[in-house]
Amino acid sequence: MKTWLQPPRLRIGEDSEGERHATWLELFYDLVFVVAVSQLAHNLNDDVSLSGFCGFVVLFIPVWWSWIGTTLYANRFDTDDIVHRILTAMQMLAIAALAVNVHHGLAENAPGFALAYAAGRALLVFEYIRAGKHVSVARSLTNYYARGFAIAALLWLISAFVSPPLRFILWAFGLIIDFATPLTARKFITGLLPHAAHLPERFGLFTIIVLGEAIIAVVDGVSEQEWDIGSAIAAVFGLSIAFSLWWLYFDNIGVSAVQRARNEGRIAVLNAWLYTHLPLVIGIAATGVGVEQVLLTEANVALPTPQRWLLCGAVALCLLALAILHRTGTIVYCKIRTKYRLIAAVLVLLIGLIGVGWLPIVVIGSVAFVCGTQVIQDLRQSRPFTRLSDPE
Repeated sequence: MKTWLQPPRLRIGEDSEGERHATWLELFYDLVFVVAVSQLAHNLNDDVSLSGFCGFVVLFIPVWWSWIGTTLYANRFDTDDIVHRILTAMQMLAIAALAVNVHHGLAENAPGFALAYAAGRALLVFEYIRAGKHVSVARSLTNYYARGFAIAALLWLISAFVSPPLRFILWAFGLIIDFATPLTARKFITGLLPHAAHLPERFGLFTIIVLGEAIIAVVDGVSEQEWDIGSAIAAVFGLSIAFSLWWLYFDNIGVSAVQRARNEGRIAVLNAWLYTHLPLVIGIAATGVGVEQVLLTEANVALPTPQRWLLCGAVALCLLALAILHRTGTIVYCKIRTKYRLIAAVLVLLIGLIGVGWLPIVVIGSVAFVCGTQVIQDLRQSRPFTRLSDPE
């Protein structure tokens, strides 16, 4: 029984340059985010207007930040004992409650959404307090995180009992404090930087989750249409966009941002790499919805403006985020690829701008072509030698 009751331990510094993979518990924990992302995408699918997209982003940020919080904690202090497992299960319940309240999450279900988020953050605060008690070398960091996250959680808790617009003002301040806490902890983070192999893998796994939603969107879009050659070609274009985004991300992902922080003290580079994943996963999730909207539009009528801009804007956001991610690395090839991603983002936005009156298959085909040329451009260069190895 003693092996099931172990205090948190520092997981960085021990064989820090060696391999470390996600645990079965982390993979199981990720499943609840599959549901949450699916609910968010369903919300956007119901309203693809600009206001609908803004609402999608507002609800997406707390969901993503909940995953970030537990991932960074586990990266440093994961101990697979019974207490950690129970706390993880309780956090899964909080995320499930977030997912349940996503629908009308800015209206009648907003109090439930706020309470669920506050509960998840409170559990994370407890974990950091527990870690600080047992890992003295990290106590300054854990105390700083616990204070910042506790203040943010309190604001979210209070927001559940007040009316708009004060509710959403409290949400905004809570998120600002949540995001600012790690950004202002530089003096505490030095010497306690994340595990260089584990963190990129975890971010890659979340990216896979969101890419999975893009695949589901293609299947849903085709299944609701009468099968013909046009819908089949459009579906192929939709899948090729998702495949291209996968290629561009995973063929350029590596440990270099974490290593630069370790070797050069470039913590700002690590933060840029970490936070840039937010627009990336938002863009990927919105791309899936955009593809589904294209597939559901009548093939012989012009693609409506909201649907056209959703697809083009989402893909452009992905390409812009990829450009920034490439820039944070140390690989020359990746840095060169930054300009190609920026050019591609501009081209996709031009499709959205000049594509008035274009048929759905023309719009999605044009976007797929731009994404495909990015893959071809990468193939013309040598593959980065620091990319993560494929799972065995």
